[in-house]
Amino acid sequence: MATRILKATARDIRFPTSRTLDGSDAMSPDPDYSCAYVVLQTDHPAGLAGCGLTFTTGRGTELCVAAAELLAVQVVGRTIEEIASDMAGFWRGLVGDSQLRWLGPEKGVVHLATAALVNAVWDLYAKVEGKPLWKLLSDMTPEQLVACVDFRYIDDALPRDEALEILRLNVATRPAREIEMVREGFPAYTTSAGWLGYSDEKIQGLANQAMTAGFTHLKMKVGGDPESDLRRARILRAAIGPERRLMLDANQVWGVEQAITAVRALAEVDPWWIEEPTSPDDILGHRRIREAIEPIGVATGEHVHNRVMFKQYMQAGAIDFCQIDSCRLGGVNEVIAVLLLAAKFGVPVCPHAGGVGLCEYVQHLAIFDYIAVGGSLDNRTCEFVDHLHEHFVNPVKVAGGRYLAPMAPGYSAEMKEESLAVYEFPNGKEWLRETNSRVSGKA
Repeated sequence: MATRILKATARDIRFPTSRTLDGSDAMSPDPDYSCAYVVLQTDHPAGLAGCGLTFTTGRGTELCVAAAELLAVQVVGRTIEEIASDMAGFWRGLVGDSQLRWLGPEKGVVHLATAALVNAVWDLYAKVEGKPLWKLLSDMTPEQLVACVDFRYIDDALPRDEALEILRLNVATRPAREIEMVREGFPAYTTSAGWLGYSDEKIQGLANQAMTAGFTHLKMKVGGDPESDLRRARILRAAIGPERRLMLDANQVWGVEQAITAVRALAEVDPWWIEEPTSPDDILGHRRIREAIEPIGVATGEHVHNRVMFKQYMQAGAIDFCQIDSCRLGGVNEVIAVLLLAAKFGVPVCPHAGGVGLCEYVQHLAIFDYIAVGGSLDNRTCEFVDHLHEHFVNPVKVAGGRYLAPMAPGYSAEMKEESLAVYEFPNGKEWLRETNSRVSGKA
């Protein structure tokens, strides 16, 4: 029996992380980690629903909610079986909405909303099939996976037949890698110790906790005062010792020459990479930085808004690490395209995570990439931030510095109803309490 999507709802969910400076960086000193949360209600006899979200940092989430509501006409009334039979066509139809396309195309608020809807569709598809998303994807044939991808704009660099060959080369060895992932999990790194707004003492204490938890890769935010950046980096390097990898993240705050100067000044702490050293739109600027700071690597991706940009980054030799984001790209379909591009160009994929639901999402993508696309753990690690997982029905599980393979059907995006009731903006209990406190204070 087909499962029909009857209704789509979008909600503005915000968490007041600015109070503790969790998530603070050079460009976002006071973020409230938030999401536009989409639920696709169906006529499935078991009441299955598709859940998806797109990550934001507070104000403006309402724009993503509005865009998701506008795009929802593309999915309501359709069956999941119909959509699954032509995934690439479904995706192209969604991003090619003739009246919304002027607001993109394939970038910005509309593309973020696209990700929420597309990811909700994949969550529903995986639930109907009774599989976690990584398993659903890993069980697909190369032909089925390629049929999910819109190759328009990228087939000059990655023809469809070449993508098929990449996937076919891994088919025979998929089972062994799947067993490995279920048994051992995927290697993770933590950013929780290095937020820009944390004190020196807190950084050192959290670094010690991270090492005790089994992490061998830690990341810290830079891009503030140069002397402060170096002092904090020295503290973190001293805390973790010379054998562990330290990564730096500037969150786009520098110009090209400024980035080169800043990274050279931080070279003494032996960073593995500098992340987002300049504008994510400046591909040639990234290449200039990469050439100037070698052997320190350059990583970027959380604000690279579509497969075309990633294609050009790789063609230009501008990055050492590809940081796919599950919501900045237009959902699972476009992620598959970028994973294939990375495999073609030999660029290791180290997914970006940390925001609301991003860790829940990217564990599936990293595991699938290893099993079916990239096929290697060399220079691969996936970001983990230990915030807000308690609000999800099936939260991530990390042990010994590794993501444990999720086993519940779906894409792990479903949030608890009680959390939605408390943190929906502006009328959830938490936000009403803050409003009342502010009014009382003024009185």
